[in-house]
Amino acid sequence: MPLARNDPAQYDELADQWWQPAGGFAMLHWLAASRAEHIPPAASPDAVLVDLACGGGLMAPHVRRLGYRHIGVDLGASGLALARDHGVGVVRGSVLAVPLADGCADVVVCGEVLEHVEDDVAVLAECARLLRPGGALVVDAIADSRLAGPVAVTLAERIPGGPPPGIHDPALFVDRRRLLAAADRLGLDLRLVGLRPSVRDLLAWKRGRREGVRMRPMRWSGILFAGYGRRRPAPGARTVGPVTPTQDAAR
Repeated sequence: MPLARNDPAQYDELADQWWQPAGGFAMLHWLAASRAEHIPPAASPDAVLVDLACGGGLMAPHVRRLGYRHIGVDLGASGLALARDHGVGVVRGSVLAVPLADGCADVVVCGEVLEHVEDDVAVLAECARLLRPGGALVVDAIADSRLAGPVAVTLAERIPGGPPPGIHDPALFVDRRRLLAAADRLGLDLRLVGLRPSVRDLLAWKRGRREGVRMRPMRWSGILFAGYGRRRPAPGARTVGPVTPTQDAAR
């Protein structure tokens, strides 16, 4: 019997594909690289990056290069085992109630999470709780819009590099206005930008001429979007550097 859309058990069934660049999670590799572009290098050897719903730990090589202590949080035992094998310090727990201390993180990454939960604002609240004042937040998710279902589900599930069939439920896609309003209430300065794969890279990847596909920023955030921001610092507090979307021209 096929699993329902958005059933977490799908990740266990696909566990062998986490680290296959051309497997069912190909686009998550591309998004991991995109997230890393917006994370400043660690300001100290003790700096901590908390990776919510880390899965198999695809952020690991990027976090290692940036110099952070990488803590991955997830419910899936199979994904956490893989993440541990790639050097991630793993914590089993829900993104709705993360078993980590307030203000423990210099950076929180919340990638491909918000569109998989019924209460995305509660997850955002956990991001704010975990961040120290001035800490950086990087998120990405699928927007609640008329085009998101047809493009991100109906079309994307049928093309190479797209998500595995059934992994997303359009009923959970994210209301961007509500998210931004919640961020402001939670003391987060958050900016949203649209994302899409580079068409040139995608064609080259499909032909085996590239290992990955770069994600390009775009003004419209109505399908796939990223959010870059910070927890507002206390007066006079020092931050670790800018976290802003790149201005590369879309191709």
